[in-house]
Amino acid sequence: MATTTNYGWTTPDDTALVKDGASAIRTLGSSVDTTTKNLNPETTLGDIAYRSSTANVNTRLGLGTAGQVLQVNSGANAPEWATPSSGSMTSLASGTLSGASVTISAISGSYIDLLLVITNRIHATANQSAAIRLNGDSTTNYTTSVAYGNDSAAGITTPDATFIRTGGNAQTTGTSYSIEEIKLYNYANTSIRKICQINAYTSATSATIRNSIGFYKSDLAITSITILAESGNLTSGNYILYGVK
Repeated sequence: MATTTNYGWTTPDDTALVKDGASAIRTLGSSVDTTTKNLNPETTLGDIAYRSSTANVNTRLGLGTAGQVLQVNSGANAPEWATPSSGSMTSLASGTLSGASVTISAISGSYIDLLLVITNRIHATANQSAAIRLNGDSTTNYTTSVAYGNDSAAGITTPDATFIRTGGNAQTTGTSYSIEEIKLYNYANTSIRKICQINAYTSATSATIRNSIGFYKSDLAITSITILAESGNLTSGNYILYGVK
């Protein structure tokens, strides 16, 4: 028996004697019906179909929810509906501060920038600042420049330090109202050195406001951040790390 070029439907040969026309029509009609269904698997208003891994068989993608957009999945082999994340922030990690340091590790590289927020910081030792290290690097790869400060730190540049200073001296007892926001730009980029912007308020004996710039002399992607006390231990406080699109 002859078959069609694209879908292989069975048809009579030119020389065949068609003895049962009804049966031949049913056979061909069944093939057409099955193939058409494979190419049109949609069942609900708004469904779309895309080619599956099997030739001449499509896969149904159900309608997404309000506000979602169509994108390619992480395997780059099929479409999917997703909530747009452009311009948004996603909480990646959070916790409390204690001891000499706290490390946030296995940071996803799927974002453009990172925003680390440290609040209510209290130290065991008086007159100690907070700081961060990147990728566990404790070598002299850092520089911190205080662009503005209402204390003696204004205009100070600390070259080749072993950490980036993020805030001024915090108190050792009572309720701390300190907050530090550290924006780390292009952290996953492996062709540039890293820079971060720091806005900090601390409430020790006298309130301190600082705006600083921190530099990390490495082109490695940032996969971990360590929060530490300049000296001694942190006794309390909180942190949240956000990924920024």
